[in-house]
Amino acid sequence: MQKPREYTVIGLMSGTSLDGIDAALIRTDGADSLTHLGFITIPYADSVRDALRACLGRRVDNDGTVARAEALMTMAHADAVRALLAQTGVDAADVDLIGFHGQTIMHDAPGGFTWQIGDGDLLARETGIDVINDFRTNDVKHGGQGAPLIPLYHRAMAASSGLDLPVAILNIGGVANVTWIGADGRLSAFDTGPGNAIINDWTRQQTGAEFDQDGQLAKSGTFHNGLVRGWLGHQYFRVAPPKSLDRDAWHIIGDLVGMSAADGAATLTRFTVESIAAARDHLPEAPKAWYVAGGGRLNPVIMDGLRDVLGVPVHSIDALGWNGDAVEAEGFAWLAVRSLLGQPLSVPETTGCKIAVSGGRLHPAPGKTMRVG
Repeated sequence: MQKPREYTVIGLMSGTSLDGIDAALIRTDGADSLTHLGFITIPYADSVRDALRACLGRRVDNDGTVARAEALMTMAHADAVRALLAQTGVDAADVDLIGFHGQTIMHDAPGGFTWQIGDGDLLARETGIDVINDFRTNDVKHGGQGAPLIPLYHRAMAASSGLDLPVAILNIGGVANVTWIGADGRLSAFDTGPGNAIINDWTRQQTGAEFDQDGQLAKSGTFHNGLVRGWLGHQYFRVAPPKSLDRDAWHIIGDLVGMSAADGAATLTRFTVESIAAARDHLPEAPKAWYVAGGGRLNPVIMDGLRDVLGVPVHSIDALGWNGDAVEAEGFAWLAVRSLLGQPLSVPETTGCKIAVSGGRLHPAPGKTMRVG
């Protein structure tokens, strides 16, 4: 039997924390084969971050704000590709494909709407590499939540790591999401609730810093248990998965009026921790361990809180030899190959789509011919 072709792919991820661009270079067949070739993180310039922040929550672009931000962030992604290629010594002509997640500015799965901005044609022209973007729309069209999309990649990675299943792979970005992987390969996945975004917003409002570095602000405060318990009464936590959230689903910062910056950070951080713990009620079976990816794993207050409330081992995903910063970017590189081959990106167990569906839109680079299969 002929071995499936492997592709050299760049994955680009910019999460709802608005911190910057993760760019990963891998070689993969979009299934079991995966070689890590390089990774880089490029922080957003303040001008790009501010332009993107002005787009959050929009469903239409009636004044050109989104178009201007899209051009800026696409060019920033092109720069990230060039930086990654320079770091790895790989020529753009040797890269088959870019998986370009784009920047989510609005996600309303119950309303059948999701919007990740990013100009695939512009990125293909700038880099000379074929681009696939718009990964979520087709899932939503088929009744899915459009998120999370990385669980199939998590399962492939877990299989290669020989984990003692069942386990939970937790990603704490702007929003937190979990992938539960059973001993038989069964999956369950959903957004658990807030991640870093609301903590970042509070920290920025109170101190001017973009995020709570090492959880120092939260560590110096005391959380308000009554507020946390009240927020956990939100109906979202009672809804069975699949389910997903927009970055700005939680309008609760107003509840912190009169609270110190440190106590507010501590309270929001504890809410993230407790909402992740609440997700256990919706998992098919208790995980033997939790492995944490994303920026949240670098916050000791979050990690120590999770160890306190989950009652099983909680590790950074780096303990498996994975790069916890790169997982999402690598995942979209892997998904880009699957999109090119017409293979599923999501299944009913991960997003609630009616059937397993592929997705994504291909933007060919000028003058380049892709060989598929």
